[in-house]
Amino acid sequence: MAQRNGGQLLVESLRALGATKAFGIPGESYLAVLDALHDTRGKLDFILCRNEGGAAFMAAAWGKLTGSPGICLVTRGPGVTNASIGIHTAMQDSAPMLIFVGQVGTDMRGREAFQEIDYRAVFGSMAKWAVEIDRVERIPEITARAWKTATTGRPGPVVIALPEDMLTDLTDTPPLTGPAEIAEPAPSPAAMEKARAMLSQAKRPLILLGGCNWTDAGRAAFQAFAEASDIPAIAVFRFQDRFDNFSPVFCGEAGVGMPPHVRKLLSDADLILAVNIRFGEMTTDGYSLLSAPQAKQKLIHVHGSDLEIGKIYQPDLGIQAGPNEFAAALRPVTGDWAEWRATGRAAYEASFAAPDQPSPVDMVKVMAHLRDRLPDDVVLTNGAGNFTVWPNKFFKFGPRARLLAPQSGAMGYGLPAAIAARISDPDRVVVCFAGDGDFQMNCTELATAMQHGAQPIVLLLNNGIYGTIRAHQERNYPDRVSGTTMINPDFSALARAYGFHAERVERTEDFADAFDRAMASDSGALLDLNISPEALTPRQTLSQMRDAALSKRG
Repeated sequence: MAQRNGGQLLVESLRALGATKAFGIPGESYLAVLDALHDTRGKLDFILCRNEGGAAFMAAAWGKLTGSPGICLVTRGPGVTNASIGIHTAMQDSAPMLIFVGQVGTDMRGREAFQEIDYRAVFGSMAKWAVEIDRVERIPEITARAWKTATTGRPGPVVIALPEDMLTDLTDTPPLTGPAEIAEPAPSPAAMEKARAMLSQAKRPLILLGGCNWTDAGRAAFQAFAEASDIPAIAVFRFQDRFDNFSPVFCGEAGVGMPPHVRKLLSDADLILAVNIRFGEMTTDGYSLLSAPQAKQKLIHVHGSDLEIGKIYQPDLGIQAGPNEFAAALRPVTGDWAEWRATGRAAYEASFAAPDQPSPVDMVKVMAHLRDRLPDDVVLTNGAGNFTVWPNKFFKFGPRARLLAPQSGAMGYGLPAAIAARISDPDRVVVCFAGDGDFQMNCTELATAMQHGAQPIVLLLNNGIYGTIRAHQERNYPDRVSGTTMINPDFSALARAYGFHAERVERTEDFADAFDRAMASDSGALLDLNISPEALTPRQTLSQMRDAALSKRG
């Protein structure tokens, strides 16, 4: 059999598993992999990024968008520590991702050699699995296991360290020929019968859903069950794109800035059917809406991983099953809860009404325009900051629209995620919402977008402050601003330097025409929106926050 070095064996195995893109920054620790990628252009492409953090965000977003592991390639030491933000984000998002990182040669391990890191120790608690490949012959075995680990149970990131000398060793070990076909776990008939009985006996049932690994058929079946049963459905933090927001049973998102009606639904429900979710802090309002370990609400928790069931809340019924197999096994139930559902839906519809904003550009009006203007398969992305309330709470995601946003609350995610979405589907409209602080975390990735023809539309909400932290300051230390005011560059000039169409939007009435020009641009676009710091939240100004805090102090 033909001999290959470790780099070639790895690349051929990744191709066989289905990888088509790899995001990364080159490094001398994995030159053999880069050399092998020279021969796979058009089949497995290396997407050259500008920072490992941006590359890891792109891989995490790819996994969330496609359900296939995002591939990230970085060098040892500083390279992988830069990438750690994307690893953490993929873990909290439950998004499949493989990050391959160079390692010092096996003959130097344990000496604190140049840029050496013990990857198992550093990433053992951050990733789903961290492993080092010591022998070239084991590349296919460990790569296949990493792929399986990243995609099954609760999906997540896997870190694979590649010693430099192992990658140049020769072997006649054949590469993988394809991925293993692993059936999604299905619920037992007895569990389904008990779940139906519990739902039928409830007075105020509620569906709580999320997660990355839904199929179109699974989502359609689950929505059909919810609608036929007339049960209100809410999405967990930043997963509202997993259920058609135009459905009469959809009632909103449980996350940061939780609307009062969503809080009430969670608090007043007497039974919660939680499907494909982990119970995160934001979805439970700091674990206050459900008491641990035994919630007052009856709980049916459905998840593909037994490690998630009972991790925080002990369910009345735990079902280890994937979301799509569970949805396929569901049959409608009936009960006297029509008014409960209708009240929740009416409150969701009413939540889109907000007062005029005290800002030159009024985001309430901007979002109303975007709801009418954007195509039904649009992808919206965002990082972290108060500005995320607009794409997260003031947009309706239909069955084909997607939201890429980090459950980890990581700033800088939005732009790399938008670039990954454009690389995945170059003809799709992708709109990144970014704050001025958030944008500057990874704005150099505009060069990645330019180089790979993957330019999104960026709506930059520019208010000159780190808004979320300023809000906390004014509530806790009113009138004592410290470290949250920014002096910003000319963002339009910066974007034009990267080949983007760019313009400053000074007034609300200028936005529609500017957005039309952005949509018409074949080189992407950045619109720098003039946002007042006063317009920090849709329903409370910065001054009102400060005055309320000062009044409380007396």
